[in-house]
Amino acid sequence: MRAETAQRFEALETLASNMRALFTKAGYEPVSPAILQPADILLDCSGEALRARTYVFTDLDGTELCLRPDITVPTARLYMERHPTVFEEARYCYNGPTFRYSPASSARKNKGKTVRPREFRQMGLELYAMRDRLAAEAEIFKLTLDGVEQAGLSDYRIKIGDLGLFGAFLDAIDMPDRWRVRLKHHFWRPELFHKLLHELAWSSENKSSENKSSENNGEPQKNTPHLDPKDPISAMLVVSRYMSKNNIPLFGNRTLEEITLRLLEQQLDSDQQRLSGDHVQLIEDYLDINGPPRAAVARINDLTDKAGISIDKALRNFEKRLDLFKARGIDLKSTEFSAEFGRDFEYYTGFVFQVEAPDSAQIGPIAGGGRYDKLLQKLGASEKVKAIGCAIHTERLLTVVEGEME
Repeated sequence: MRAETAQRFEALETLASNMRALFTKAGYEPVSPAILQPADILLDCSGEALRARTYVFTDLDGTELCLRPDITVPTARLYMERHPTVFEEARYCYNGPTFRYSPASSARKNKGKTVRPREFRQMGLELYAMRDRLAAEAEIFKLTLDGVEQAGLSDYRIKIGDLGLFGAFLDAIDMPDRWRVRLKHHFWRPELFHKLLHELAWSSENKSSENKSSENNGEPQKNTPHLDPKDPISAMLVVSRYMSKNNIPLFGNRTLEEITLRLLEQQLDSDQQRLSGDHVQLIEDYLDINGPPRAAVARINDLTDKAGISIDKALRNFEKRLDLFKARGIDLKSTEFSAEFGRDFEYYTGFVFQVEAPDSAQIGPIAGGGRYDKLLQKLGASEKVKAIGCAIHTERLLTVVEGEME
């Protein structure tokens, strides 16, 4: 068993070393971001999908730390340390362990090897501040495919999406800005997204039922005095007096501030125009689009033309990206565009992609990445910084490649 483990580790290191040579030849500097990261920063940037699976602990001096659940955010922090002005073009590659909680039921085995372990190795590329956004996307995409192919992966498919295209689509639809913000925020969670979409079209009768439900849950709602969203401190005093007068205790773990903010949000929501059924169906129809990228563009064009809206600029950029892929020799025959695809990381803002093996449902994606222009600003940059990267799960890749060679 020990010999087998040592052989596998050696095989992983050889695979990573060969890819690193490919990436450094392309101008990517090898870096090693710290494994221990400040928990508050990393969890705030990673989103729900990773937050619940991150190992967090407090050290002896009370500092809350975590084991990095991926290496994109640590590399972004490293870039900012080296380039405080955050406008200098830089290319990094890395290889190292990452840590995510995985229930025993998810730690599946393929040919006797665990392919969803709690500790796994990740190879990656990050490209910052390159002026030509589309060229940067083509560069990262091509290098990712070159890397997995060099490792021996020949049978794979590619899924791509574009959060920027979806954002442009929502921006073109007549709706309150509050609804756009909430829909974009929940895009990564399909079930919640579709539930929210239909909630935003609820009638006033449904809203009344919802308010009653909130009241029964211990939150003041129906007869609460009008609250001023511009003055949350005064609103908190109003809610406090109301709860005291009506003998309403604080419910569950909610603080007075949390209850007040929730009520203010509900009040702002109730003042907004509801989504029409036609707009709900239009959004659903957009998200149903999937297939070959060129064909998907044609379907989106047809959909927007019939709806009388325009996202021409976003569609032109999408087509230019496909042209750049073709110019770099990327064969898109095995590529599928999915309008609903956004990956599981909330920091993505535009083009996203994923490399999948035939049995991806069993082992998960081999590689994936995309554009994340807002991440560095969230880490403290004064404004958005163009950034795109990818991560390659070398253990999954090795498992699939070994299977292909058998």
